Amino acid sequence: MAEYHLAVGPSWQAGEAQGGKGTRGALVLACARAVGGCERSAVPGAVAVELVHGFSLLHDDIMDGDRLRRHRPAAWVRFGVAAALLTGDALLAQAVRVLEQTGSQRAVSVLAETLDGLMRGQSMDMAFEQRDRVTREEYLVMVEAKSGSLIGAACALGAVLAGAPDATVAALEQFGRRAGTAFQCVDDVLGLWGDPQRTGKPSGGDVIRGKKTYPLVAALGGDGPAARRTRELYACPGAWSPGRVAELARAVEEADGRATAEREAAAQIRQGLGCLDEIQLPARARAELAELAEGMIRRQC
Repeated sequence: MAEYHLAVGPSWQAGEAQGGKGTRGALVLACARAVGGCERSAVPGAVAVELVHGFSLLHDDIMDGDRLRRHRPAAWVRFGVAAALLTGDALLAQAVRVLEQTGSQRAVSVLAETLDGLMRGQSMDMAFEQRDRVTREEYLVMVEAKSGSLIGAACALGAVLAGAPDATVAALEQFGRRAGTAFQCVDDVLGLWGDPQRTGKPSGGDVIRGKKTYPLVAALGGDGPAARRTRELYACPGAWSPGRVAELARAVEEADGRATAEREAAAQIRQGLGCLDEIQLPARARAELAELAEGMIRRQC
């Protein structure tokens, strides 16, 4: 079941699905290189963050009712809820084991703090579904915990396992948190306007489930006819037909929700790059980290 979810191993059939992009693992190794460490020493950190990411997606799909993951049935749809939950738990346990075997208490502590952030962010995200309005500030706090904390941990683990000093670890973690927040802002845009053939999910799925995405939050809190139309469509009872979803997407875009989310993503990346300026990094290493971060907001899936 883990092989199916991660799209790796002998049970995965070539062409059936694509695995994840491995961005978090790549950041672990890049941060280790950036601080002058041995890349091999950071491999357990890269493995751990990808396992935790897999765990979080397994549980998120169940809680959100997402039936598709990477263009095919989610694990809970194919194997059942109980089996998918246990598979997620197994991935999390293995992540802890992998880091524990490095002998680095700092690395284990980073993981513990990250898990606390993930749970807090997910709890806030679910609570927002029951509210009519959420502010942009509340959204950003939630997203930094839910999405930013794991990418921040990836950067921190690379530095920790390479033996970097605390100040360097802290700066890289903040860089990752900003990049992770930007990643989610773009994810929200793709969720409403992305090509389902590329994203692997139907358009508007988050809105249908009552998720407060950044474009929607911005539009609901705006002024003008388009913002009022967004509020009317969102508050209207009844099923979400494809036509209604498309109309809402148009209203949110006209209310500047899409552009606001894209501007926020770009601003978060700039803040993250500012964190890198606080520490001494080789120009090539900084450029590599900048490319990875900027790639998070240029993506189409």
